[in-house]
Amino acid sequence: MDFFVFMSEQWLLVSLLVILLYAFAFSERYRAGTPASVHEVTRLINSEDARVLDVRDKGEFRAGHIVDALNIPHNEVADRVGELASLKDKPLIVVDKIGQHAGAVGRQLKARGFQVRRLQGGMSEWSNQNLPLVKG
Repeated sequence: MDFFVFMSEQWLLVSLLVILLYAFAFSERYRAGTPASVHEVTRLINSEDARVLDVRDKGEFRAGHIVDALNIPHNEVADRVGELASLKDKPLIVVDKIGQHAGAVGRQLKARGFQVRRLQGGMSEWSNQNLPLVKG
């Protein structure tokens, strides 16, 4: 009951806290690379020569991935970032299973000067939209 009393008496402070939390979440979302829908990803690949970096493990990658995607598991990206140096001038789309690792990888790559985008919903969303997958 004291919680509700505090909130009613300090509504200005509570509102400010909510706004600050929202602003923090919003800025963190974009620090890891701008999210892109499956339709925007296909447009980037077709018209801007974007490359796809799939950060899932090798087994998931072999089960189905986007055409011409590069596979570097999320826990190896920091050690293998040199392999991506030639892609700094192109949009780099980071893809994972459902979006849980793309943010951390996106932050690492953006800090190193890459143009990072993240596939919203990951490969789950790509599959749900019945978009093409390459197996093997």
